[in-house]
Order: sequence, then structure tokens, then C-alpha cells
Amino acid sequence: MQLQEHGIICYSRSMTKDEELEQLRAEKRVLCERLRRKDEELEQLQQANTDLREGLKQAIIAINSQQERVKTLEGLIDFLQERVKTLEGQQAKDSHNSHLPPSSDRFVRPPKSLRKKSGKKPGGQIGHRGHHLQQVEQPDHILIHPVERCERCQHDLREQKASVPERRQVMDLPPKRLWVTEHRVEEKQCPRCFHLTRANFPASVKARAQYGTSIQTLATYLVEGQVVPYARASQLLQDLLGVQLSAGSIASFVTTCHQQLAEVESSLKAALVKTNVIHQDETGLRVGKEGWWVHVCSTDRLTHYAAHPSRGRAALDAIGIAPQFGGTSVHDGLKSYQGYSFTQAWCNVHHLRELTFVEEELKQAWARKMKDLLLEMKAEVERAKALGQRELDLLVLARFLCRYDSLLAEGYQANPPPPPPRKSEQGKRKPGRAKQSPARNLLDRLSGGKWAVLRFLHDFAVPFDNNQAERDLRMIKVQQKVSGCFRTEEGVAMFCRIRSYLSTLRKQGIELLSALALTLSGQPVLPAFT
Repeated sequence: MQLQEHGIICYSRSMTKDEELEQLRAEKRVLCERLRRKDEELEQLQQANTDLREGLKQAIIAINSQQERVKTLEGLIDFLQERVKTLEGQQAKDSHNSHLPPSSDRFVRPPKSLRKKSGKKPGGQIGHRGHHLQQVEQPDHILIHPVERCERCQHDLREQKASVPERRQVMDLPPKRLWVTEHRVEEKQCPRCFHLTRANFPASVKARAQYGTSIQTLATYLVEGQVVPYARASQLLQDLLGVQLSAGSIASFVTTCHQQLAEVESSLKAALVKTNVIHQDETGLRVGKEGWWVHVCSTDRLTHYAAHPSRGRAALDAIGIAPQFGGTSVHDGLKSYQGYSFTQAWCNVHHLRELTFVEEELKQAWARKMKDLLLEMKAEVERAKALGQRELDLLVLARFLCRYDSLLAEGYQANPPPPPPRKSEQGKRKPGRAKQSPARNLLDRLSGGKWAVLRFLHDFAVPFDNNQAERDLRMIKVQQKVSGCFRTEEGVAMFCRIRSYLSTLRKQGIELLSALALTLSGQPVLPAFT
């Protein structure tokens, strides 16, 4: 009898050995099959465990990668937020709240001028003499309009003596034509020794046909005085005067004028060194494909321009005025001007514009108060000058300085210092320093350069702003807008020297064309250098 409990086969004693052997073999086969299945299950479990371990490893790697990516994205977000803030600040700047010129104003918002209403009516003011077209005493051409018959009875009046009850004059230009002067030299033979003697031409008459001084003067004035391009100046002279001048001929006239003014430029620089107060500024331009800078040093009677590839100290040393100057220099606070022996005075119109930006865009009240204080200081200095005073009253000056320091403290309270830069993974601080806000930078400048900012308050010879130098640079920007660039270094050097001469003459009320004519003749008119 065969029994099976819990998978165990029991055998009866009645089974033969062969049957029992066969049953054992069957049991063995069953056990082997079960063992094989267990081995397969174990292999499957081991493979599943291996897969789980590999999946967990990949998940850990992915998590670490995502964490690194999150850190990178957080840094990128911080950078982009700072960049957006910077770009929004740049977009908000125009000519009324920064150093940008009015020509760079963008979009449709009209800039708000810093000037206040004067209360005057538009047009000529009471007491202004004005001017209008006047008749000349000696006209070049007189036309007589005769009376031949009586307009009433038609009687012949041609033999009657006439009077001139009224005269009218018409100012106009003559028809275009050249005034040609021919020089002829005589030649005579001596009756005694039979030698032929020929007269000499004037020193200025060197060719069989040449342009006179007036044409040279006009061409030079057009390209250097009125910044007309060479080709257009040639076309203009041909249309107006019938003169067929090439651009090369005009360039030769300019070169001659430049050479004749070498000593005048040296005297001009020496005169600027000896003055008490000068204005300095610079503006960019292009010479060929390179960026250059034109530096101006001027007063209300003298102007000197110089071009150099550098904006900084190398240019100032090469020009030679700043290293020798010992008075007061009014400029916009560029660091290149610092370190010389002259006294610093910073342009406050730049500060007013930057304070306007802080007031309007950053909504900080101290900026408006500082603007009002600077303008109040300016008005007080002008009032003292009108009364003949040479300095402010000590109590008034002390109150101004107290208010100035108080507003700086208020500004620093509204603009705390930025946090230190973040540290890298290695625990080292990133290179550089934390970037400050525009308001904080302005406060540092107003605080660190306090005496340069308020120089006009202590020395009445120092102006409130640097408008003199900025006005002198305007024609440089006009030239850039008309022509785009200078092609050669020699061209910009000639332009600067001749423009220095013309600007100085204009400030002193000297007639430009006659002075240029004498310069081209080798006898330049010297302006007053004292």
C-alpha cells in the first residue's frame, strides 16, 4: 500500500525490490525537478536583485546629476535676474538721468530736462537790441529807373532834372565765375651790355595755373570748419563757383594749413598750462577700423583738441597739458585725471542726472533731496557772485556741508553694502568683489570725492558743471555723424589742430576766413593767449 503525506511517498512491505527501486527513481526525478525549479527561482531572484541594485545606482547618479543641475540653474537664475535688472536700468537711462547724449535717446518717452522754467516769455527780451538787414553806403551796382512821361498828362519829361526820393537795395550773390589774375613779367635788354633782365613772379605764384588763397581758404574752411566731406566740398565749390577742385587738392590745402599752425598749437598748449581753471573731457571716434579718443582741454577763450588711441593716462601724458598743469581741472571724474598735481573739480550735471535716475527708477527720496541741495548751493554761489562776494559766509557754508553729510548718511542707510560673494565648492572665495548697485556707487563717489564735487562752493572761479568742454566736443560728434570716421591718423591730427585754431578764434571774435587766408599765406593770426 502506497501513502503520500506532505510530499513524502511511503511504500508497503509487499512491494518488490524492483518496484521499490523504480519508485525511488521516480522520487529522485521529482526531487531533481523541484531542485531545478528552485535553482531557476533563485537565479531569477538574484537577477532581480542585481537589476534593483543597478537601478538604485542609476537613480542615485540621476539624483546627484539633477542636484548639480539644480545648483547650476539656481546660479543661472541669479545671474539672469541680475542681468535683467542691469538691462532694465540701462533701458531706463537717457539724456536726462545719465551721461548719454540726447541723440541716443530711445523709444517714445520724452526726456525730462533738468532745467527750470525761467518765467520769461518766448522771443526777444526787453532790452535786446537785435539786428536786421541794413542798407550799405556804397553799393556795388546802381540801377536808375527813369521817369519818361507824366503819368497824368503824358507830357515828355526826359529833359527834366530828376530827384531821388527813395532808394532800395537788394543783397544777392554774383553769378558764379572765377576771378582770374594773370601775372606777366617783363624782360628787357640792356643797351649797354646787351644782357636780358627778367622780372620775378611773386613768391606765392609758383605754377602756370594755380588756385588762389581765397579758394584755398574756402575749401579748408568747408572741410575743417563746417565738417563737410572732401567730395561734397568739391561738388559744392563746383556748383557755387564753377571751381573744378579735386579731393586731393583740398587735402593739400588742409595739409598746408596744418603745417603753418604748428607753432600756434604749441603756444596754445603753453597758455592752457598757465591758466587757473581748465575744462577737460573726451569722446570716442573711429580712425580706420580702430577706436580712438579725442581729448579736449579748453577755457572760455582757448580750445585744444588732440586725438589718441588711448582714453586714459597714456593719452594725457602724450598730449602734455595735464602733467604740467597746476590749477583746477573740471572734468567728469574719470580716474585717468586723478593722480596729477592739479586740483580736482567734478561736473555736477553728471551727478544731477544720476541722482535723477536713482530718484525715478529706484524710488529713493534722498536722491531728490541731494539734487535740491546741489541746485540750492549753485544758486547761493551765483547770488554771492552777483553781490560781489569772493566766498560764502562761514555759517552758510557750514549748514550746506552739514546737510550734505546728512543726506549721504541717509543714502547709505537706504543702500546697505552688498553681501560677500558666494564661496566655491573648494571653500575659496570667488575672484573680485561683490557688485554694488548704481545708487551705492554714486554714494561712494559723492562721499569719497566730496571736495571735488563741492569745489565750486569753495572757489568761485570754478564752475558748477563741465558744460564748456562738452560744448567744445559737439562738433567732433557732428563730424562723426557726417563722415563716420577718419581714414588715417594724419587726417584726425590735422582736423584736431585746425579745429583748435578755429574754435579759439571764434571764442575771441576773430574773423575766421581772413585768419585762414593769412595762415595759408604763411602768416597765421595769433589769438590772445593770456
